[in-house]
Amino acid sequence: MFEKLRIKEHMEVTDCRGQHVGTVDHVQDDAIKLTKSDSSDSMHHFLSLDDVEKIDDNRVYLKEGARIPEGLGNKAVMEDA
Repeated sequence: MFEKLRIKEHMEVTDCRGQHVGTVDHVQDDAIKLTKSDSSDSMHHFLSLDDVEKIDDNRVYLKEGARIPEGLGNKAVMEDA
């Protein structure tokens, strides 16, 4: 288990394969609030702390099967297309 205090603003959040999902805005209660700049709908999205597998190299890794809100992690890809 990790300590939620280790999750800091601007840390990268990735899925279990290391693919970018979002960037931490801050931790709010038992959830990670992500910056809206990484979402295709320009809204904040939240991830449950229960979905975090580990924290390593200034990066938050989510567990396999973690629920990732639609539209996260692909804004940069959409803009480059």
